[in-house]
Amino acid sequence: MKDILTIIMAGGRGQRLLPLTRDRCKPAVPFGGIYRLIDIPLSNCVNSQLYKILVFTQYKSQSLVDHLEDGWNIFSGALGHYLRVVAPQQRLSEDWYRGTADSVRQNLFLIERERPRHVLILSGDHVYKMDYGIFRRFHEEKHADVTVSLLEVDRAAASAFGIAQVDGDMRIRGFQEKPEDPPPMPDAPHKSLASMGIYLFRTEVLLRVLRESQHEDFGRDIIPRLVGEGNVYAYPYRRYNRIKDHVAVYEPSLGYRFQKEDPTRDSTYWRDVGSLDAYWNANMDLTGLAPFFNLYGRRWPIRGLQRQVPPAKFVFARQGSGSQRLGTALDSVVPHGCIISGGMVRNSVLSYNVIVNSWAEVDESVLMDNVEVGRRCRIKKAIIDKDNVLPADTHIGLNPAEDRKRFVVTPRGITVVPRGTFPRA
Repeated sequence: MKDILTIIMAGGRGQRLLPLTRDRCKPAVPFGGIYRLIDIPLSNCVNSQLYKILVFTQYKSQSLVDHLEDGWNIFSGALGHYLRVVAPQQRLSEDWYRGTADSVRQNLFLIERERPRHVLILSGDHVYKMDYGIFRRFHEEKHADVTVSLLEVDRAAASAFGIAQVDGDMRIRGFQEKPEDPPPMPDAPHKSLASMGIYLFRTEVLLRVLRESQHEDFGRDIIPRLVGEGNVYAYPYRRYNRIKDHVAVYEPSLGYRFQKEDPTRDSTYWRDVGSLDAYWNANMDLTGLAPFFNLYGRRWPIRGLQRQVPPAKFVFARQGSGSQRLGTALDSVVPHGCIISGGMVRNSVLSYNVIVNSWAEVDESVLMDNVEVGRRCRIKKAIIDKDNVLPADTHIGLNPAEDRKRFVVTPRGITVVPRGTFPRA
């Protein structure tokens, strides 16, 4: 799709993800063991054959830039392909970006220089799989000025999203950003249609509306304005999106196999990981016998930076007294470089170079790079950022009241340990 320019918004502060965003922007937060959040929309772009991508950064972007330079240097300039990191340049004023629309306005010269037919605008911190080619066909069939990808959410939680009202042809007749009383769907009073933060614009419409106004945000300002004056359509994500990928299936007589296609599982999953609880939930969705989000598909792969580290190792040792150390990981993601040395890991997501020592237990937790869990530690429902060496007999996540004295504990009771809290002695 040579006539589409993709813009990925990667400049948010990520306040609700603190302390994970203390030293990095939200799209740079690790996810799924070996990825960063921005790898998800970038993989969707490459799998959809979109090869002209701009990444708009602003806050604490260095780790994101390092990751993109090291892991996404796959685009051919000779073929007109590129991935470019665009830092704030204050070309129009002395202000930094004041919102999503303002960030595009301050870089309109990049769109004008490329002269694409359409501009696709994405968030850099959502977890989903989407074929943007199907999205584009829907957009063109409707002769839309802008198409917004929507999905049904429980009305009780809909006030966190932009909510659309549509007619029978999926034309948007009303749009409210984070309304206190979200309008229900006509045929499902307990559901509302929520924006996924994915917009496909006809380029001339985008350029016109940004030049004519000083609106700062797409969801709060631009989309409601265009609803009143143009052809704005809703793309029903879960109805049209179809990713036919192999999923792991376990059969007692055959073991695991990857021969079943499930076009409904990956095509309907979407998570906004804007809070710590949502981030933990999305990681837990990768574990178990049949993960809700499939990292192991071969037709729609998730790409990222693959480090050169040794394979994972699981250590079993019998002691002279008759006791034994049995390194085991169950229903978990265990990347290269990890050593499970006599400990037990259950329903967890580990990152590169994690060490779990003898008789330690890690349950329903996310452990980032270079975390070492000492002997007899017990870790449950926790997020432990990188470069932490937990002393022997440390307990985290077992007593939220005690954890709150030292760490962040989320409303759901997830304990979050910041980077470097337990430095190596």
